[in-house]
Amino acid sequence: MNKKRNYSNPVLPGFYPDPSVIRVGSDYYLATSSFEYVPGLPIFHSKDLIHWEQIGHALTRTSQIDMHSRKSSEGIYAPTLRHHEGVFYIITTDVMGIGNFYMTASSPAGPWSDPIKIPYGNIDPSLMFDDDGKVYVTAQMGADEESHIIQYEIDIKTGKALSEPVIVARGDGGVWTEGPHLYKINGRYYLICACGGTGRDHRVLVYRGDTPYGPFEMMPHPMLTHNRLPGHPIQNVGHADLVEDTEGRWWAMFLGVRPVDGQYSVFGRETFLAPVQWTDDGWPVVDNNEGTVSLEMSAGPLFHSLPSSASEPNWRDDFTDKQLGHRWTFLLAPSEEQALLGTRPGYITLMGNGFTLRDEGPALFLGVRQQHRAVTVTTALQFAPQREGEEAGIAVRLNERGNLTLGMRQSGEARTLIAAMTDRGQTTVIAETPIRTEQLLLRVAAEEREYTLLYSLDGTAWHEMGSVPARVLSPEGNGGFTGALVGMYATGNGRHSETPAYFDYFGYDVRE
Repeated sequence: MNKKRNYSNPVLPGFYPDPSVIRVGSDYYLATSSFEYVPGLPIFHSKDLIHWEQIGHALTRTSQIDMHSRKSSEGIYAPTLRHHEGVFYIITTDVMGIGNFYMTASSPAGPWSDPIKIPYGNIDPSLMFDDDGKVYVTAQMGADEESHIIQYEIDIKTGKALSEPVIVARGDGGVWTEGPHLYKINGRYYLICACGGTGRDHRVLVYRGDTPYGPFEMMPHPMLTHNRLPGHPIQNVGHADLVEDTEGRWWAMFLGVRPVDGQYSVFGRETFLAPVQWTDDGWPVVDNNEGTVSLEMSAGPLFHSLPSSASEPNWRDDFTDKQLGHRWTFLLAPSEEQALLGTRPGYITLMGNGFTLRDEGPALFLGVRQQHRAVTVTTALQFAPQREGEEAGIAVRLNERGNLTLGMRQSGEARTLIAAMTDRGQTTVIAETPIRTEQLLLRVAAEEREYTLLYSLDGTAWHEMGSVPARVLSPEGNGGFTGALVGMYATGNGRHSETPAYFDYFGYDVRE
């Protein structure tokens, strides 16, 4: 007899919002939003819906999308991942760019095609392949209370519309009816969509009908929401996608937030998993303010082969490979413009441009998503700045309004180590000290409620430069749709740097 096993939510911690999931045979694949970060649209693989490994990105080339002019929380919004007759499809929105488009690939790891544009829809497009060979796009239109869902048929080879868009859902009276997905389950068509905005009133609505265009009836209550559970450790749940496992059991992947003290989260929106229960009259339900979606969940007997524990969360990159690992991401500009591997073996080389992390624009920042509340990140920097303003170091970035830096800077004839915080767009120097060496270790120690910046000359004695409240690095504190990334940066503070910054390694060590 199979014993029930437990799993922890979120199954994909850190800034990984708007999950879309599919099963192909016994394999599961997942895509999430990426907004202003490049490469974009991270793709993951799993055998059990619980343990996920990133296998690539869908957006890896400037020929697909040029992100240079995007701003924070613009760029690539919610994707939908689908598979049909041996081809993988991902459809998404380049906000303030080319709009809605989809791409194809023979493998979810890529490479993915150049974008195929579609004519209608605002954000959150989805694809549905029907049994009769027709392909439907379902997407959001309108704004606020007037937000609604449209649908139309396309030629999947060209993206050309084969029908005019039809309104299929208007929500339940709340703002921002969006994030739609259409399914055919047991001969009936089910349409789910998010509503209420992506904050505390977030919820998932479900409709059903006998044709792809309905007419749809709406289930009287949300399929998923915690909007009446203010004390629950998981808030803002919504924007779900459904998947059937190999045993015929249904699951929902969706976003949620884990607020500290009920107030903020540096992770932003993360990816959660919960089973779908089907009512006797044929409605799918996940959690309508019952509190059944929790941080610890039962996987049931179907996942009896689950590993007994999670994979090791600690890691270190010594930059010895020919390419950066999939966890790394840049701000707006692709890696070939920003960082070099191999020019100095065992190091990654950053050559700062004129932008800083306080600016709107492609500042040179190489980061990874913070995935744990109590974590220490450390890097070893070798840098000999010569020109006024040349600077490099370690950073935590939410956006240009909220970030934290600890870097070596050339100031006149002096070389200075400067700790700085940007909060609500205003930058404050926390501490600074003269530095005569060209190499030192830099560290950020994160806790639930604060971040501490430290440096060391020998790897043994660590010197604290100051602490800042964690709320500075949260969307609740400084806005936007993303979460905190930790990483390395370089800048010329207004002009291109002429001095390379060499980083020997980057270590991520969890303390919780």
